[in-house]
Amino acid sequence: QNLLAEKVEQLMEWSSRRSVIRMNGDKFRRFVKAPPRNYSVLVMFTALQPQRQCSVCRQANEEYQVLANSWRYSSAFSNKLFFTIVDYDEGADVFQQLNMNSAPTFMHFPPKGKPKRADTFDLQRIGFAAEQLAKWIADRTDVHIRVFRPPNYSGTIALALLVSLVGGLLYLRRNNLEFIYNKTGWAMAALCVVFAMTSGQMWNHIRGPPYAHKNPQNGQVSYIHGSSQAQFVAESHIILLLNAAITMGMVLLNEAATSKGDVGKRRIICLVGLGLVVFFFSFLLSIFRSKYHGYPY
Repeated sequence: QNLLAEKVEQLMEWSSRRSVIRMNGDKFRRFVKAPPRNYSVLVMFTALQPQRQCSVCRQANEEYQVLANSWRYSSAFSNKLFFTIVDYDEGADVFQQLNMNSAPTFMHFPPKGKPKRADTFDLQRIGFAAEQLAKWIADRTDVHIRVFRPPNYSGTIALALLVSLVGGLLYLRRNNLEFIYNKTGWAMAALCVVFAMTSGQMWNHIRGPPYAHKNPQNGQVSYIHGSSQAQFVAESHIILLLNAAITMGMVLLNEAATSKGDVGKRRIICLVGLGLVVFFFSFLLSIFRSKYHGYPY
């Protein structure tokens, strides 16, 4: 009992200084692995040193800090749950002990017993947004954390600048507003919105997936997620460009069919448009097939 009280007191003291407790191998084995324990510990295994070049680790760490601060400064804060972090350069022995070969990884260590499969957060499928982590923690510990994010005025400032720019443009062109009725301009704006939505930009905004995935064993970078349940940010950019290329091909085909110019020129436009549609739509289908493995091709 005295040992348990000492461990809880030490963890509470560290938490009072910093919401996320940094741990090396010795601290991890003493406070997380070794009994007695009557508290849950959430551990983020990561590699934040600049030489590791893990951009996903930095992004996940920002969300992790938001979640830990939300818990630390909430009225429900208690010694039931502690947030910790183990960096590879400070605890490589811990990574080896757990046979861990990728970062970032989130694990929950329960008060009693060993972590189960569900105690490892499915980052690739769910993403690392603080809200998703909070939901997972609630499932594992019955501790409900309401996420409070620091105010971010960048969106408000950007919107204000956009409104000012549009308002200034309309004021300067107030004597000639024919450009507002330009169908081509409105069509381009509508296509940009369609491309953004069909490529999964809204999903990225909600789930916060990593830009890409680098295999730590062979260093190979994957830009397309292998499951239909998730995607990378780079993947949505690729899909956007493919859809844009296919649309351009369709526009050229329509131009070749409806214009009244030189026949030879129209034939060239037709072949270019057909080539764009066939090539990039085939590429799009190949990506679809790699994600939906059971689809009957």
